[in-house]
Amino acid sequence: MTPAVECRDLAVGYNGHAVVGGINLSLASGRWLAVIGTNGSGKSTLLRTIAGLIPAVAGTLQVQGRDPGARGVGVSYLSQSHEQGFLLPIRARDVVRMGRWPARGLTGRLRADDDALVDDAMDAMGIRALADMPLGTLSGGQCQRVHLAQAVCRDAGLLLLDEPTAGLDAASRERYLALMDAQRARGAAIVTATHDVREARRADLVLIVAERVVACGPPDEALTPSSLADAFGVVIEDGGATVIDPHHGHEHHHGPGAPHVHGHAPGHDHGPGGHDHPHGH
Repeated sequence: MTPAVECRDLAVGYNGHAVVGGINLSLASGRWLAVIGTNGSGKSTLLRTIAGLIPAVAGTLQVQGRDPGARGVGVSYLSQSHEQGFLLPIRARDVVRMGRWPARGLTGRLRADDDALVDDAMDAMGIRALADMPLGTLSGGQCQRVHLAQAVCRDAGLLLLDEPTAGLDAASRERYLALMDAQRARGAAIVTATHDVREARRADLVLIVAERVVACGPPDEALTPSSLADAFGVVIEDGGATVIDPHHGHEHHHGPGAPHVHGHAPGHDHGPGGHDHPHGH
């Protein structure tokens, strides 16, 4: 079966300058790749390259057996920035329905099956009650849930999600994880860029980047204390109980469980409206 994404000695970057190179991986349909690293490590650049928005610097990249961005490649891409809600008086449901435009065109009428996909995506992210609310009145977390629903209702074979849990509270994060499981179950491949180690542990394959490939493999093999320290510039001791950020000189103690990277708190967006509660911007 043709891989959803296949990279061979891939280097990604801008204007011929590589941000990260030496990427070798094959992602099958129904599998989830988590790309983890700090800001500026190359995560977003890789997603933009897979989406066909920027060219590869070197190596080869195939998306569903074709060149990135080729006609007929079924990709749904969610970037970190969403500005239309602040430029247009548009309702949350209208934003989600935009996810069906690639299938129907800007002037095409949506059909009953399109509306069903929209409803299912909104239900999955718990935003049916927000359907008629202007996007500009929603919190950052609520907006993120709207855009996640839009990305999913495209029903694409490959989802590319850049920091999908930014601004989500704990309940919304669980909805998102359940939605990712459902997408894999229907056969979609997923690539997410994230700071969140806990999210990455749910994936099938993890790529850790720090302007180079630090590790690539199943979560248990890639997400080791040494690879996380290499990527994030932290020291993780005693199974993640102590995390030290040398850039700030602070030491924090955490309970047992998955390592937590101080300085890149998983799932929080500290920009405007970063919390998932119903206040306006």
